[in-house]
Amino acid sequence: MGLNLLEPRPEDYGVQIQISPQLRRILAPNPSPMTNLGTNTYLIGSSDIAVIDPGPASDVHLNSILQALEPGQFISHIFISHTHLDHSALARSLSEKTGAPIVGFGSYLEGRSAVMTQLAKAGLVGGGEGTDSDFTPDRQIRHGERICGSTWELEVIHTPGHTGNHIALAWGDDCFTADHVMDWSTSLISPPDGDLTDFMESCHQLLQRNWKYFFPGHGAPVLHPVERLNWLIAHRNNRENAILDALHLNPLTPSELAAQVYVDTPKDLRPAAMRNVFAHLIHLYGKSQVLIEGKLSINATFRLSKSSDSAKSSGKA
Repeated sequence: MGLNLLEPRPEDYGVQIQISPQLRRILAPNPSPMTNLGTNTYLIGSSDIAVIDPGPASDVHLNSILQALEPGQFISHIFISHTHLDHSALARSLSEKTGAPIVGFGSYLEGRSAVMTQLAKAGLVGGGEGTDSDFTPDRQIRHGERICGSTWELEVIHTPGHTGNHIALAWGDDCFTADHVMDWSTSLISPPDGDLTDFMESCHQLLQRNWKYFFPGHGAPVLHPVERLNWLIAHRNNRENAILDALHLNPLTPSELAAQVYVDTPKDLRPAAMRNVFAHLIHLYGKSQVLIEGKLSINATFRLSKSSDSAKSSGKA
């Protein structure tokens, strides 16, 4: 059979979609501005089945996953790409039903950068898709590790950025990219969960491989991975330049910058936009392109550094 690379549809809820002979997708019923139509749960294999991202806490979705098992099939591994509730919350219930171990990079604190740890200790919380702070994997995995079933092999690629513990899973020349690379939206980078410096490094890391398709955590398969990665990098660089342009006029807070940079953003997404701007400002601060008036916080005022200001004035930025 040929590959079924169509995007998920509302009528797909609870239905297993055969993407290829060894790959199925079940769409979780959790639509939102952050999740598109819902979380993509993937089932790989023909006998012992690897489940990638069981999704949100939902008895309906749990039953859909269990009912997808055919005679002779059993779930041997439950992989969690990262600890946001829309990906990991159902893991323990699925494990209890099947006996399969939960496999992941670690708790929500694992892989968090030093600056994000500092912000969290200072009291910054929330923002975005909801952190699964209770998550603990049965088996902790690391970058480069390969996990095998009888008909499948997955390679762990640590891709921090959206969260510190975010992983992608290489499956031959395809890759399950969860929330790092999607075709319908950019990844939300919301400190202290998200770190833009890590995100950009992870994008460049993924560019080192020759991929065929990306299978994301939400939305349709990414048919042109290299083009999408290059677009994501360019998009972030353009946002960065827009922030620097705004700061060239006056020092501003993340909220004030978001109002100028994300002018077309719907009202319900403005808090996420402010978090994205804050992520950019932390990234720019790390590169000594902006300075902070006072302590680093989401309410701090940022201004251009002298080097950035000089570069802007000379047209070199």
